[in-house]
Amino acid sequence: MQAELYSHGAAGEVTGSKHFLKVKDTTLMVDCGAFQGRRDESDRKNREWPFDAREISAVVLSHAHFDHCGLLPLVAKRGFAGNVYSTPATRDLASLVMMDSANIQAKDLEYLRKRARKRGQSFDKQPLYGENEVVAALERFMTVSYHRRFACADGMTATFYDAGHILGSAATVIEARHNNQVLKVGFTGDLGRPGLPILRDPEQIPAVHYLVIESTYGNRLHKPIDQAASDLAAAVTKTVERGGKVIIPAFAIERVQELVYYLHLSVRERKIPKVPIYVDSPMASNATAIYQVHQECYDDETRALFLSDHKNPFGFDDLTYVSSVAQSKRLNDLKKPAIIIASSGMCEAGRILHHLLNNIEDPKNTILVVGYMAAGTLGRRILERESPLNILGELRTPAAEVKVLNTFSAHADYNDILAYVGRLDRAELREVFLVHGEADSQTNLKRLLEAQHTKTTIVKPGERYPLFAD
Repeated sequence: MQAELYSHGAAGEVTGSKHFLKVKDTTLMVDCGAFQGRRDESDRKNREWPFDAREISAVVLSHAHFDHCGLLPLVAKRGFAGNVYSTPATRDLASLVMMDSANIQAKDLEYLRKRARKRGQSFDKQPLYGENEVVAALERFMTVSYHRRFACADGMTATFYDAGHILGSAATVIEARHNNQVLKVGFTGDLGRPGLPILRDPEQIPAVHYLVIESTYGNRLHKPIDQAASDLAAAVTKTVERGGKVIIPAFAIERVQELVYYLHLSVRERKIPKVPIYVDSPMASNATAIYQVHQECYDDETRALFLSDHKNPFGFDDLTYVSSVAQSKRLNDLKKPAIIIASSGMCEAGRILHHLLNNIEDPKNTILVVGYMAAGTLGRRILERESPLNILGELRTPAAEVKVLNTFSAHADYNDILAYVGRLDRAELREVFLVHGEADSQTNLKRLLEAQHTKTTIVKPGERYPLFAD
């Protein structure tokens, strides 16, 4: 059986996951994500692909983060005619993410078009896709629950296992069969951490011949997850005591829900001062509604704490979900302490930019970093204390405290990854392929895995890796 693995995204970098498993003449794509980074680089990478969408037989989607699902409408627009397979929760969240992207693209290009007209310049760039293309992509979705094997392409079956990363996230085992030969390849997507709130722990996949695994935190260890609530409470208390605001850039999916969950616990247990809390992200509000619907993904602790007495884990008296632009703008006039959570998580777009613009120069305030910031993003520049910062075309000299809480990462660290790989049947496992990570992380993780006698390869963009069946 002829088979090969290759990637055209998230190979030697973190975002834009696009991985391919080709068996004979059948090509299966795992994830179709958008690259996130500097505007010009992102636009180029998201428009220019070194593969033909018409040759893809099917897509398996690991989860609904933008860097994994964000280009599905474009791949369908360019001729992909197969099915997209995901869990039900992933389909619902991906619908929200892709439609939000279409709206943002339209607004951004309209702004750039108006600016060009004022300068007497022409501007003819079109969005990657619009709402109609999102609808067309959603029509291709087929949803499958965890542990149910399904035919995904000619001669291939797939099974989803809970990856414990975000709602509905899945690690996938692909089995290809031909002439009594069997090839088993596992794709973790983004792998979660044991003990994350709300969701079940990552589920161990069965034996595979090859494993494609993320390496985002391949050179870092996280603090114990049970410190997350206490670290958050301490940062809030310190800021409120000096009369400041806590500004939290957060991914609308998963991170906002975790923050609200922990703040709910902190308020209930009186671990933080009484302070108004605002979630200023329509997308996060909609995502939270989806989280409420898919209770089949909750862990036992969340069920015991909230569902047993019919309480909403994502709603309480001090919490306000902000919907309109007018409501959002009024937050700029707040003179008293408050907590403002807004997207995007890497500070590249959305309402968080306006809150940073208005609050980053006040030393009483805290910018709370609770997630990964990719190279080239405004979030990374804030993290690296760059000054001055260009925010929405205006220069700001940061004076607010920047506090990093690594406890909130939803990605496995290198100990988690080593344990995950170590539990696989070593008699069957032939090779581990590292994707979705920066160079330092991947080099360190490769060294650690090889110290455990695991053949490990760092995937390079476009390079073909032969796979062998039994």
